[in-house]
Amino acid sequence: MEWNKLFAMQKELDSYIEENKQLTERDDLFTKKILALLVELGELANETRCFKFWSSKASSERSVILEEYVDGVHFILSLGIEKGFTIDGLYVEKAKNGQTEQFLDVFEKVLQFQKNPNQSSYNELMISYLQLGALLGFSEEDVQQAYVEKNEVNFARQDQGY
Repeated sequence: MEWNKLFAMQKELDSYIEENKQLTERDDLFTKKILALLVELGELANETRCFKFWSSKASSERSVILEEYVDGVHFILSLGIEKGFTIDGLYVEKAKNGQTEQFLDVFEKVLQFQKNPNQSSYNELMISYLQLGALLGFSEEDVQQAYVEKNEVNFARQDQGY
């Protein structure tokens, strides 16, 4: 994964949004981004349907799930930028959990990062999220390409008053 490229793209998008929406320090963006990430995680889980033991309906198409996953990547990168953190040389081992358990692990890591926003808790959040992506069948190349595409969409949405 080309982390420097993704962080640079996200920083540019964040700056564009902050300027267009005239956001200031008083807007408590860190807390709002934490909640946004939790909401995106819920949307992603909903598309996978991994927890819906009561339903026989299949999960959404892979492309829909990948797009939802990349929405989470956007917010995780943005949170790192907010706190001045980057990612370099993370070792991501295969998850020992199934999808449902991994979703819960990511939720937990988000809340740990909120309470203790340091580089270590940020790395743990990113690792857990990348493990989830692997469980969902996404390669680093899939994620990076989808991120670049969604980043362009997000810029266009800002231009359209989203």
